[in-house]
This record gives sequence, structure tokens and C-alpha cells, in this order.
Amino acid sequence: MAQLYFYYSAMNAGKSTTLLQSAFNYQERGMQPLLYTAAIDDRYGQGKISSRIGLETEAHLYHNETNLFEHVSAIQEHEKVDCLLLDESQFLTKQQVLELTDVVDKLRIPVLCYGLRTDFRGELFEGSQYLLAWADKLVELKTVCHCGRKANRVIRQDANGNAIADGDQVVIGGNERYVSVCRLHYKEALGLL
Repeated sequence: MAQLYFYYSAMNAGKSTTLLQSAFNYQERGMQPLLYTAAIDDRYGQGKISSRIGLETEAHLYHNETNLFEHVSAIQEHEKVDCLLLDESQFLTKQQVLELTDVVDKLRIPVLCYGLRTDFRGELFEGSQYLLAWADKLVELKTVCHCGRKANRVIRQDANGNAIADGDQVVIGGNERYVSVCRLHYKEALGLL
């Protein structure tokens, strides 16, 4: 039975690596995964899912206007689709998460979404909010703070490495801009203790 999965974490927990491993597992068994990533995240080039350990593959792009149910349905008419794997799922809209539930329920295709749970202010992304609410299975991927505790927050840094408390929710960046920390070190960095 197909289900909607949400694999979430702070940054640098291996979400993209896990997604790429899942795609490989499907392919190794002669199955066809369909991969998507957010067009807004162009750190490694358009239409690529890349991990920090050097793995990468091509993927379809989705924008805020992309109807994922229609897109997957059209592809399924011409080729077999055994699973949908979606990276950077925090950037989904509420409507797109609803469309993914239709991919599961109407097309009977398992959907595995990978993304951040919260932004640098500790607030939910829209896509993450509705995946947390509507997914059949929730899986937390863990990473660690520099102190060894579980990192569940992300700090956005300026060019000098100082924590930033305000700004746009979405600013694309990697290790040069963001660092995953535990709640204690998040509060310390922002002067909240």
C-alpha cells in the first residue's frame, strides 16, 4: 500500500544522501523512482540532487506553480513510476502537499519527501507544516551539534559568522551560511539566555 513519508531534520543530517540511497535501492531492484527537487535551490545547478559526500543525480524541477499530481500522472502515462522521491520538500506549497496525497491515494505511488522541518527562526516551512500534518509516516533524521547533543535548530550566519535573528525565511545557502545546533546553543547564539 502506497504511503506519504516525510523525512525531516535540521541541516547536514544526510537527507539528500538518504534520498539518493533510496533511489539506488529502487533501481537496483529493477524499479523506476521519479526524482524531484525545488527549482529555488540552485546551489549545485538546476535539476540536480546533490549530497555533501559527493553523490548526485538528475531530477525534475518543481516550482510553486507546478501541479505535482498532473506532472506525475503525465509521466506515468509514458513510463513506469514505482516511487516518487522529493528533495527540499520544505519549499512545497500546501496545495502541492495535497497533490502528493493524491499521487499516493489515486495513483497508488509511494511518495518520500525529504526536507527541513523549521527555518532559522525555529518556524515551520509551509511544506513541512502540511507534511507533518498529512504524511502517513514521519521519520526524523538526526544530526549533532558541536557539543554532541542532537541538533534540532539551524542558525543563519552573516559573512562574519554572527547569528542572524531576522530576515527572509528563504535564503539559499549551505555550510557558509547555516549551522545546525541544539536548542541551548541556538539560544546562546541569539542572546536568548
